[in-house]
Amino acid sequence: MERRYRVLVAKPGLDGHDRGAKVIARALRDAGFEVIYTGLHQTPEQVVQAAVQEDADAVGLSLLSGAHLTLVPKVTDGMRREGLDDVLVVAGGIIPDKDIPVLKQSGVAEVFTPGTPLPDIAHWLEQALDERERMHAETMTSPAGD
Repeated sequence: MERRYRVLVAKPGLDGHDRGAKVIARALRDAGFEVIYTGLHQTPEQVVQAAVQEDADAVGLSLLSGAHLTLVPKVTDGMRREGLDDVLVVAGGIIPDKDIPVLKQSGVAEVFTPGTPLPDIAHWLEQALDERERMHAETMTSPAGD
């Protein structure tokens, strides 16, 4: 890991089941990430503001309610409005395969469904954030006009 990344784990919407979110949060913490869990019943706006306040490197959205096609785009749109284009957004939960491309078009980098091994999620997130760090470092050191 290039550095210790901050990951915000959020439960947008009215879904009252957070065992999966807590399992993911703990697995990411155990893998070396700094994890902030927002708790249940967050509005998309609250998730975005938490990402701003916590200076998150990534936001993980956990959804089981079936409202992912409504809630996730509200989060990604809000993040763009706040200038958080460099914050990686991932989603997980009960998400049908046919909805995954729609979520990715809205700005989600990856979708993890039930059964994805926890080490695979942590490894994917670490690789994606390390790549973002390398790209950012390259743009900061490139001469103007390149």
